[in-house]
Amino acid sequence: MNQSLMATFTEEEIIEAIKGMGPTKASGPDGFQAVFYQRYWHIIGHETSKFCLDILNNGESLEDINKTQLVLIPKTANPLNLKNFRPISLCTVICKIIAKTVANHLQKVLDVCIDDSQSAFVPGRLITDNVLLAYEVLHSFKNRRSGRKGFMALKLDMSKAYDREEWPFLKGIMSKLGFVDSFIDLILKCISSVQYSIFLNGEEGPSFTPSKGLCQGDPLSPYLFLFCGEGLSALMRLAS
Repeated sequence: MNQSLMATFTEEEIIEAIKGMGPTKASGPDGFQAVFYQRYWHIIGHETSKFCLDILNNGESLEDINKTQLVLIPKTANPLNLKNFRPISLCTVICKIIAKTVANHLQKVLDVCIDDSQSAFVPGRLITDNVLLAYEVLHSFKNRRSGRKGFMALKLDMSKAYDREEWPFLKGIMSKLGFVDSFIDLILKCISSVQYSIFLNGEEGPSFTPSKGLCQGDPLSPYLFLFCGEGLSALMRLAS
């Protein structure tokens, strides 16, 4: 697994990442959309790839470009508090390229380290499998004529799941799953070097640095959330 993850990142992987992006998604603080890079890659592609590969392969800092604007979108017609807003993260295309390239590497080993019971975001698995399984279990409960006493179904809902992910916990889980330290450090560099600023009424507020959480819209976030969920699932399997 680690041999695959620690393979040197290549320019072809950078190109694959930029081609896989939605061309007209909202731009970040620099004002550029992915379509600019896709259309003019023949001009800027080499320098862009070199910049990204220096960060991925040579450990160059990501802090100067890892800036994200948070735009608050109302969930209701008359929002009265922060719970009535949905934060949308607007980051630079360069950061998206780097994160997506790492995510593509990570995607190749998910089926090795994520339990079969988890079907979301893992290539080759269908989330509908678990939906059908839950339906069949409840159907069996309903139609059982005897021995129903003591049976129960428990649904767990992780409120604000991305916002509450603790980075030390994520690091510990990835270490337990067998990931090499250098790859874990690369992951943590991608998520911990970000600086947020609130963009409200056309004006940008002061920047601040988070101490935990995963960014909505980051290509890495779904996979990192899987690792944290795997920790909970492992504890439940041990207790059963």
